[in-house]
Amino acid sequence: MSDKVTLPSTWIPTEPYSGPATRDPGVLKLDGNEGSAPPSDILARIAADDLSVLRDYPSPRGLEAEIAEWLGVDPARVVVTAGADDALDRVCRAYLRPGRRIVLPVPAFEMMYRFIAATGGEARTVAWEDEFPREAVIGALDDSVSVVTVISPNNPTGRVATSEDLTQVARAASNAIVLLDHVYVDYADDDLTMLATSFENVVTVRSFSKAWGLAGCRIGYAIASPEVAAVLRNTGNPFPVAGLSITAVRAQLEGGRAALETHVQRIRGARDVLAEAITQVGGRPTPSQGNFVFADFEDRAALVHDGLASLGIRVRRFPHRDEIATGVRISVPQGDQEMERLRAGLATILAPEALLFDLDGVLADVEDSYRRCVIETAGAFGVRISRADLETEVMAGHANNDWVLTQRILKAHGVDAALTEVTERFQEIYEGTTGKPGLRESERLLVDRGVLERLAARYPLAIVTGRPRAEAEWFLDRVGVSGLFGAVVCLEDGPLKPDPAPVRAALAQLDVGRAWMVGDTPDDLRAARAAGVLPVGIVAPGDEPANTIPALRDAGAVTVLGDVTDIEDLIP
Repeated sequence: MSDKVTLPSTWIPTEPYSGPATRDPGVLKLDGNEGSAPPSDILARIAADDLSVLRDYPSPRGLEAEIAEWLGVDPARVVVTAGADDALDRVCRAYLRPGRRIVLPVPAFEMMYRFIAATGGEARTVAWEDEFPREAVIGALDDSVSVVTVISPNNPTGRVATSEDLTQVARAASNAIVLLDHVYVDYADDDLTMLATSFENVVTVRSFSKAWGLAGCRIGYAIASPEVAAVLRNTGNPFPVAGLSITAVRAQLEGGRAALETHVQRIRGARDVLAEAITQVGGRPTPSQGNFVFADFEDRAALVHDGLASLGIRVRRFPHRDEIATGVRISVPQGDQEMERLRAGLATILAPEALLFDLDGVLADVEDSYRRCVIETAGAFGVRISRADLETEVMAGHANNDWVLTQRILKAHGVDAALTEVTERFQEIYEGTTGKPGLRESERLLVDRGVLERLAARYPLAIVTGRPRAEAEWFLDRVGVSGLFGAVVCLEDGPLKPDPAPVRAALAQLDVGRAWMVGDTPDDLRAARAAGVLPVGIVAPGDEPANTIPALRDAGAVTVLGDVTDIEDLIP
């Protein structure tokens, strides 16, 4: 047995950084602010490079000279780093330590908090709301301040500092390093890089990750006075970037500038379109000069973030930052189709035109009817299954037809029964026979009729169910809610969920394009998602929440309700 170990204290956060997600097929990735992909011929350039690029340690000096020539500065001023993150980290490690402070206008780039914490330095925050808080930044200066940050365009808001802001701050902070994070400058109206070089205490950080489309290469760079550049060069690794990445950046510098300008102009125009789309659904976008728009959705921020994720669109949210907890950052879509998909997603979430419901387990309590009927039918063929076994089968998907589901369960237990035989026995148990009431008599409405009336007063309502029409209408008539639903799509109307066809049929019958759907199975939610409808999960009576909720989440549920009445508090 090992002795107990007490680890030393650390300033470094132990929770992992939660950055943009990986790119998955069919998912619209708007959470990382990456630029357009570089031209495909860049791969040929890399493939043609000498194999020594893989064998030898890669020196960044040649690339630093090329960047310096492009910018028109002394090569001694340029330090190539492993992405802009590495440059920011080097500044913090070089100039911060316990007892030293950094003035940080907030909100700020997420990684800055971590770089600061790793040094043991202290952040003196200043609120940045509209214009850059120049006077507040200058007012925060004292002998303990060794770094001042100017993140412009700001991540995550897109706001910018002006040349006068930089000039006044650099002059006032004569005993500190002014860190100009200029990663998004290609999308901005004004480039402060050359102005920054006129001050010995300003370090400008830029990157090839955004407008240049090479985030995967991880190459950034700092521009500083030769003296400060030497400090930053010695603060990091001697070989910070890969040789193949250097080749890719050189190819972009030589032949990618025209494509960059085209990309930037397209993003600037689309940025305004995105801001207008956000405004139309009630969000408040911040004027942005980045390739993204940050918008305040107040108490709807989580719904927007999670709802877009449910519809296959990834955006960023920062709930752990109080100053931006109600906001969402959305990268500007690259093309018209992507923009339309995002606009439709936002409208579906915040301006739905209808509400759709599965019937069984959502509006109708079928715990002692359909669910029990599956178990008893299986028993009639000599197969015993538990309620938990049945739930597992339902959550596995493709379980929208109880006759087929029962037959599948029988087959899994070695009983090969014809579907007609299974259906006949099932219906006898469900509908009953002379002198013996069927299990359907136990069914009850799971929501008060008044709730449905209030919902129907706000939105057209529809049922999308795998029940035969006669059985669906029998229940709706029996509980007195038939007149509240403008469409009832049933077993006979076409493919069953998880196929999106029945959901689309309901939309067509209601003559709407945007809707939410409440369902208790993965089939319901997958059908909704595929039809562009917001999927809302619910735990059916008798289901075990610990099993059901993860299954519904995996199927794309924006949230999982405990009761149908909760939908009233959720809808816009």
